[in-house]
Amino acid sequence: MSSQTYDLIARAIIERLQVHCSYQGYPRALCPALLGHTNGEEYTLAFQFAGGSSKGLPRTGEWKCLKVAGMSNVELRAGEWHAGSSHRERQQCVKDVDLDVNPLSPYQPRRRWQP
Repeated sequence: MSSQTYDLIARAIIERLQVHCSYQGYPRALCPALLGHTNGEEYTLAFQFAGGSSKGLPRTGEWKCLKVAGMSNVELRAGEWHAGSSHRERQQCVKDVDLDVNPLSPYQPRRRWQP
Protein backbone atom coordinates (compact mmCIF):
# COMPACT_ATOMS: atom_id res chain seq x y z
CA MET A 1 0.00 0.00 0.00
CA SER A 2 1.43 3.37 -0.98
CA SER A 3 1.41 6.54 1.12
CA GLN A 4 -0.87 9.48 0.42
CA THR A 5 2.15 11.56 -0.65
CA TYR A 6 3.27 8.80 -3.05
CA ASP A 7 -0.19 8.82 -4.63
CA LEU A 8 -0.06 12.63 -4.99
CA ILE A 9 3.31 12.43 -6.74
CA ALA A 10 1.95 9.73 -9.06
CA ARG A 11 -0.93 12.06 -9.93
CA ALA A 12 1.55 14.90 -10.56
CA ILE A 13 3.49 12.73 -13.01
CA ILE A 14 0.36 11.52 -14.81
CA GLU A 15 -1.17 15.00 -15.06
CA ARG A 16 2.15 16.88 -15.40
CA LEU A 17 1.55 19.02 -12.34
CA GLN A 18 4.13 20.77 -10.21
CA VAL A 19 4.73 19.59 -6.65
CA HIS A 20 5.25 22.24 -3.97
CA CYS A 21 6.37 20.96 -0.57
CA SER A 22 8.75 21.25 2.34
CA TYR A 23 11.74 18.91 2.47
CA GLN A 24 14.58 18.97 5.01
CA GLY A 25 13.39 22.35 6.24
CA TYR A 26 13.29 24.05 2.82
CA PRO A 27 10.37 25.00 0.59
CA ARG A 28 10.73 23.30 -2.79
CA ALA A 29 9.03 23.45 -6.17
CA LEU A 30 9.50 20.27 -8.20
CA CYS A 31 8.50 18.43 -11.32
CA PRO A 32 8.73 14.70 -10.53
CA ALA A 33 10.06 12.45 -13.27
CA LEU A 34 10.40 9.04 -11.58
CA LEU A 35 8.55 7.42 -8.70
CA GLY A 36 9.18 4.10 -7.05
CA HIS A 37 11.13 2.31 -4.34
CA THR A 38 14.71 1.83 -3.18
CA ASN A 39 15.34 -0.72 -0.42
CA GLY A 40 11.61 -0.79 0.34
CA GLU A 41 11.26 2.98 0.79
CA GLU A 42 9.37 5.38 -1.48
CA TYR A 43 11.54 7.77 -3.53
CA THR A 44 11.07 10.27 -6.32
CA LEU A 45 13.59 11.73 -8.74
CA ALA A 46 12.42 15.26 -9.47
CA PHE A 47 13.67 18.42 -11.11
CA GLN A 48 13.70 21.21 -8.52
CA PHE A 49 13.17 24.55 -10.23
CA ALA A 50 12.52 26.84 -7.25
CA GLY A 51 12.87 27.00 -3.49
CA GLY A 52 15.89 26.16 -1.39
CA SER A 53 18.18 23.37 -0.29
CA SER A 54 21.09 22.91 2.09
CA LYS A 55 23.60 23.44 -0.75
CA GLY A 56 21.62 26.16 -2.50
CA LEU A 57 19.84 25.82 -5.82
CA PRO A 58 21.44 26.76 -9.14
CA ARG A 59 19.51 29.44 -11.02
CA THR A 60 18.65 26.87 -13.70
CA GLY A 61 17.45 24.28 -11.15
CA GLU A 62 18.75 20.75 -10.62
CA TRP A 63 17.79 17.10 -10.26
CA LYS A 64 17.03 15.94 -6.71
CA CYS A 65 16.46 12.52 -5.17
CA LEU A 66 13.85 12.81 -2.42
CA LYS A 67 12.60 10.28 0.10
CA VAL A 68 8.83 10.59 -0.12
CA ALA A 69 8.41 10.12 3.66
CA GLY A 70 10.48 13.29 4.20
CA MET A 71 8.14 15.48 2.14
CA SER A 72 5.49 17.53 3.98
CA ASN A 73 2.86 20.14 3.13
CA VAL A 74 2.63 18.62 -0.34
CA GLU A 75 0.48 20.51 -2.85
CA LEU A 76 -0.04 19.97 -6.56
CA ARG A 77 -0.22 23.02 -8.81
CA ALA A 78 -0.74 23.66 -12.47
CA GLY A 79 2.13 25.47 -14.14
CA GLU A 80 5.01 25.17 -16.54
CA TRP A 81 6.68 21.75 -16.55
CA HIS A 82 10.40 21.98 -15.83
CA ALA A 83 13.04 19.38 -16.65
CA GLY A 84 16.80 19.59 -16.73
CA SER A 85 19.05 18.34 -19.46
CA SER A 86 19.20 14.62 -20.01
CA HIS A 87 21.55 12.48 -17.99
CA ARG A 88 24.55 10.70 -19.46
CA GLU A 89 24.55 8.19 -16.60
CA ARG A 90 21.78 5.90 -15.40
CA GLN A 91 19.98 7.34 -12.37
CA GLN A 92 20.55 5.65 -9.00
CA CYS A 93 17.76 7.28 -6.98
CA VAL A 94 14.85 4.95 -7.72
CA LYS A 95 15.84 1.28 -8.02
CA ASP A 96 12.35 -0.17 -8.63
CA VAL A 97 10.56 2.29 -10.91
CA ASP A 98 6.77 2.36 -10.66
CA LEU A 99 6.11 5.40 -12.85
CA ASP A 100 8.27 7.41 -15.27
CA VAL A 101 7.20 10.65 -16.95
CA ASN A 102 9.24 9.54 -19.99
CA PRO A 103 6.96 7.46 -22.25
CA LEU A 104 10.12 5.83 -23.69
CA SER A 105 11.45 4.94 -20.25
CA PRO A 106 14.47 2.61 -20.17
CA TYR A 107 13.60 1.63 -16.57
CA GLN A 108 10.68 -0.73 -17.32
CA PRO A 109 8.23 1.01 -14.98
CA ARG A 110 5.26 -1.01 -13.68
CA ARG A 111 2.94 1.75 -14.93
CA ARG A 112 3.37 3.71 -18.15
CA TRP A 113 2.62 7.41 -18.45
CA GLN A 114 0.58 8.12 -21.57
CA PRO A 115 0.76 11.67 -22.97
